[in-house]
Amino acid sequence: MKKKVLAAVLAAAMVLGTAGCSGGNGGQVSDDSRNSDDSRTEDNSGDDGADAEETEIQLFIAASLNTVMTELAETYNEDHPEVKITYNADSSGTLLTQIEEGYECDIFFSAAQTQMDTLEEDGLMVEGTRANVVNNQVVVVTLKDSGTAVTGLENLQDAESIALAGGSVPVGRYTRVALVNLGILPETDDPASITTSEISEALGGVEISEQDNVSKVLTAVVEGSCEVGTTYYSDTYGYEDDLDILQTVSYDLTGNVIYPIARVVNEEADDAQNAAADDFLAFVLSDEAKAVFDSYYFDTNVE
Repeated sequence: MKKKVLAAVLAAAMVLGTAGCSGGNGGQVSDDSRNSDDSRTEDNSGDDGADAEETEIQLFIAASLNTVMTELAETYNEDHPEVKITYNADSSGTLLTQIEEGYECDIFFSAAQTQMDTLEEDGLMVEGTRANVVNNQVVVVTLKDSGTAVTGLENLQDAESIALAGGSVPVGRYTRVALVNLGILPETDDPASITTSEISEALGGVEISEQDNVSKVLTAVVEGSCEVGTTYYSDTYGYEDDLDILQTVSYDLTGNVIYPIARVVNEEADDAQNAAADDFLAFVLSDEAKAVFDSYYFDTNVE
């Protein structure tokens, strides 16, 4: 049975290089397509890859990776124009569900280990391809000059409204873990299961707007619909003139925020598609890509 090709269906509505989180419309997919030489192919006869076979790879990436991966795709396509790279960017939990439902995917780049663990347990990961790429950090943000009384997680109850990702979204889970470690939320074996209403109650009834990915949290704060929100440090890139970071949450509270990547089993892929996916994965793990991640506020010092 053919896999569902989610990204191809959405591609017609995409605009190259857009982050997919503006206007609060929830669009989280960008098509960073090019056609290019593959100088890494074994059969490189000195024609700059002119004879390389054109192919397309499908990448499912956490929403917080959208901007940096756009640049990485553009850089890769300078040498590999024959590879069309199509992104589906959303919360890691949503992406995992789509892969499990049979949507075609070649590479999964998650914002948390939990979803990658499940992918591996389900037998949907290509063995030996999993790697940790970057670390990130949860931050509490507000619109610049908002006048909020909030200084961090410890006094979130002082906010009029909070943008918070759901528990299935990695940043939402990390925020819940931190609130548990601060004693604001009760101890539990599964912090992700703590509902928004339970958090609101623990904070004295403050209004919480639940979002289904980290980009929508950012949008809610930037547009002024919520006074504060929790997002990733990397997501503040490009918003330095719009946002104030009230707190950079310690790893002691959240644990490491590691982003793992892996190849996904795609039975519909031919040899050219598999080779391109392997090569792009190697590029993401390269020193060249590491410098790009660093420039977008990710921490590349991971094991």
